[in-house]
Amino acid sequence: MPYLERKDHPSLHYLVDDYTDPWKNSPTLILQHGFGRSAELWYRWVPYLARHYRVVRPDLRGLGKSGRDFDLATGMTVDNLVSDLAAVVDHVGGGNPVHYCGESLGGMLGVALSVVHREKLRTLSLIAAPLRISAATQKTFACGRESWQAAIAELGTQAWAHEINGSLRFPADAERGMQDWYADMMGETHADSLIALSRLAAKADIEPLLDQVSVPTLGLYPVAGTITGTDEAIIKAKIPGIKYIGLPSKFHAIQFLMARACAEEVLHFACQHDGIAAHE
Repeated sequence: MPYLERKDHPSLHYLVDDYTDPWKNSPTLILQHGFGRSAELWYRWVPYLARHYRVVRPDLRGLGKSGRDFDLATGMTVDNLVSDLAAVVDHVGGGNPVHYCGESLGGMLGVALSVVHREKLRTLSLIAAPLRISAATQKTFACGRESWQAAIAELGTQAWAHEINGSLRFPADAERGMQDWYADMMGETHADSLIALSRLAAKADIEPLLDQVSVPTLGLYPVAGTITGTDEAIIKAKIPGIKYIGLPSKFHAIQFLMARACAEEVLHFACQHDGIAAHE
């Protein structure tokens, strides 16, 4: 398993899927997971992307298999997460800009990355990325407890994920095994890491950055989404030239529920900007 090791910074774990022709210098496409998830989330996307792009799937600091050897109280910041992503791009991109696709919080971080490090990105794809975590969503995340953080502390990450999956991420009739797998994946993250990230996510707001995005941008969103519904009109209006596609779902986890549709849109968007055909 590859790691990016850096002095005085947590190690960053990532997965690489590359089935491109070895004689071609194929571009890199980064898939960045959102809140509480890990690189494992994207496995359904790999068959559609990795024949044409070198796919890199990082774990955010403190999540998945990335390091937790930093002060959670002070080290879980937007600046640090964006710096981590910039370091990953430099490490895996071979000095070339990459395509970046982020889901939910990963998309929010992608907006910040595109503003601070425009030169590092070829395109930016946002999958159900909100402007902010609204008060209503945070109340749902609290699961009847005093706060979002209290719910994670009391339930643990796996049980908390199970409770949220049924209210925001998946329809009631979603396959039980899928929901269990998803919660198990999230359950691999320590509760203290997730609580620290939730404190950051509760305050993050990317709306002031939208009109500064200059990289070609694709937005894939659930129509009237449970988390992003009130944000979508603002995103369409404020990101210059965004290609916006509304998918027929209200549930947040379109990156998983509609993996093929999302992956193919991201693939074709990247290929358009590289001037290559996404077929044999």
